[in-house]
Amino acid sequence: MVGKEDPPMGKESANTVAGSENHKTARLAILELANMISVPMSLNAVVRLKIADAIWQGGSNFPLSASEILARLVPSGGDADNLERILRMLTSYGVFEEHLNPNSSDRRYSLTDVGKTLVTDSDGLSYASYVLQHHQDALMRAWPRVHEAAIDATTEPFVRANGEAAYSYYGKNEEMNLLMQRAMAGVSVPFMKAVLDGYDGFGGVEKLVDVGGSAGDCLRMILQKHPHIKEGINFDLPEVVARAPSIPGVTHVGGDMFKSVPTGDAIFMKWVLSTWTDDECKMILENCCKSLPAGGKLIACEPTVPEKTDDSHRTRALLANDIFIMTIYSAKSKQRTEDEFRQLGLSVGFSGMRSFHVDYFYCVLEFQK
Repeated sequence: MVGKEDPPMGKESANTVAGSENHKTARLAILELANMISVPMSLNAVVRLKIADAIWQGGSNFPLSASEILARLVPSGGDADNLERILRMLTSYGVFEEHLNPNSSDRRYSLTDVGKTLVTDSDGLSYASYVLQHHQDALMRAWPRVHEAAIDATTEPFVRANGEAAYSYYGKNEEMNLLMQRAMAGVSVPFMKAVLDGYDGFGGVEKLVDVGGSAGDCLRMILQKHPHIKEGINFDLPEVVARAPSIPGVTHVGGDMFKSVPTGDAIFMKWVLSTWTDDECKMILENCCKSLPAGGKLIACEPTVPEKTDDSHRTRALLANDIFIMTIYSAKSKQRTEDEFRQLGLSVGFSGMRSFHVDYFYCVLEFQK
């Protein structure tokens, strides 16, 4: 028989059950986080195996079983069971779509929109090289030392693991340098299409300088879209522009952006400022400001982190990239909020900054002189 004292006990019992469910969820979450390395390493595996191209087949994207995929890639047939394990795991992260046969245990896979970013396009580009670039041996050696950046920020984990800075390390390794160029081209092309469709700040520019332009892919696309630009200057390190291809209307110039920047009506840069410290950013921005005429502009495309942290895909992608920068390039370089970029620009002589959101990852920051 239930007495008057029983309701509080029942309430306490319900809270205990709820607490137990929360603990179960928490334990599940930490197990997922602890095993998270399986995600990028499996992604690296499907890129190396060229799984996306095998499924895509010129646009058919017809669902294939693991054994059918391997038959297109590996003469010996490979191990379909192990490939299916990889495909299932990446399906749970939205890279593939799984198609189940209700009358058998047969599983087939096609590409989602995420998976399609790994398909090689007509220019030989995709996000696949970006994936591979992140998982090279020299970079992987740095990751177990991330905690050291919190103890001593004078040396980034990459240097601790490899004995020298990433940029100089890449410069001495032809294969790594070429992979970096392919990775940046694969990321740049779709982003630049978004910029050229959604940003109209190139009007009236006759001479455009691309600082850190690598092979000149961005400048080539800008000049194709805006033929009124009479001259393009692709400015990067001498060893980088030495390998750059000939592009109509573009002059490749080698130099050091920390010393000076070529003059122009406008200056463009993409993903340059985020890999440097505040003091280094000020040097770059100041040299850009000096090279611009009154009324000129610096058009900087950079990831910008939100003021408030949340669990959205955008915030996670940006903050994960921030840890990559801290680990590989400089322990004190970082991604910044829009206001932090604005304050850096004002500190070196720019009169203001406008932001344009044409992409979920990058933001176009227009600094006015």
